Amino acid sequence: MSFAFADEVANEVAQAAENVAESVPTGVKSNYLPTGEAILDAALGYLVVFIGLVLLMVVIIIVGKIMVAKLKKPAATPAEAASAKAAAPEAPKQLAPGSAGDVKLYDTDPRDAAMIMAIVANKLQKPLNELRFVSIKEVK
Repeated sequence: MSFAFADEVANEVAQAAENVAESVPTGVKSNYLPTGEAILDAALGYLVVFIGLVLLMVVIIIVGKIMVAKLKKPAATPAEAASAKAAAPEAPKQLAPGSAGDVKLYDTDPRDAAMIMAIVANKLQKPLNELRFVSIKEVK
């Protein structure tokens, strides 16, 4: 009895397949591309993507070289060079031996800043010339 049911189902499936085959317009064999055509389409697609990437890389390299050339470009006229020299800061003054540079003081008296630095050096048991103070600000 189960074989009879299977035969009926198989017949219905075959009938449905025939109906679908009849509904396909004349000259159309399948909705799928043939293998050779699919491989050709894939290869052309990859080729277009890689060509686009190479062109993008070339554009980025060219723009980079232009920007580097602009940064290295010297002043165009002697007047601009003279104004650039005038605007340039003076050479840094010579620091005392063992000095770590300047300390920026914000709302602090230099005498108080010196006292704070001496206290910190004493508490850390380090010589003052081994410490580097960047700035000192009075907290109100």
